[in-house]
Amino acid sequence: MSEHSQSLQSIVQAHVSMEGGLLPCLHAIQKHYGYIAPEAVADIARAFNLSRAEVHGTISFYSFFKTSPGKSLQLQVCAAESCQAMGGRQLYASLKSSIAANPALNEQVEIEKVYCLGNCACSPCARIGDDVYGDVSADQLLTELQQRSGVKNG
Repeated sequence: MSEHSQSLQSIVQAHVSMEGGLLPCLHAIQKHYGYIAPEAVADIARAFNLSRAEVHGTISFYSFFKTSPGKSLQLQVCAAESCQAMGGRQLYASLKSSIAANPALNEQVEIEKVYCLGNCACSPCARIGDDVYGDVSADQLLTELQQRSGVKNG
C-alpha cells in the first residue's frame, strides 16, 4: 500500500463511524491533499457503504470541493447580495484583471467567486486560504497575495 493510500485510508477511517461523516471526511481529504482525487471515490464509497455515484454526487454538488490540484494560493471573492451591494463585482473584476496582468502572480493564484463567506456585516469580503478579509479593497488583497507568494509588485 502506498503512502498516499495509507494517508487516505487513515483519513477515511477517522470519519467513517461518525454520523454524517462523509462531508467532514471529504473536507479532511481536501485539506490534506488540496483536492479529492477521482480515483479515491471508490475507496471512500466502499468505506461509507455508499455507491460511487453517491460520493461523486456529493463532491460535485458542493462547489468548494476540487477534483484536481489547484494553484498554490486560493482567492475567493464573495458574490452574494451584501457584497455585491458594496462593490463585490468590481472587486472581483479588478482582482481578476490585476492577477492576469502579472504572470508570476497568475501562476500561483486561483481566483473564484463564492456565494457568502459569512461576513456580510463587513462587505465586500474575500478569503485567501483560511483567512477571511472584510471591508477589503483590491489593493489590500493584492498586497497580501504578493506577500504570501513572494511575487513583487508589477
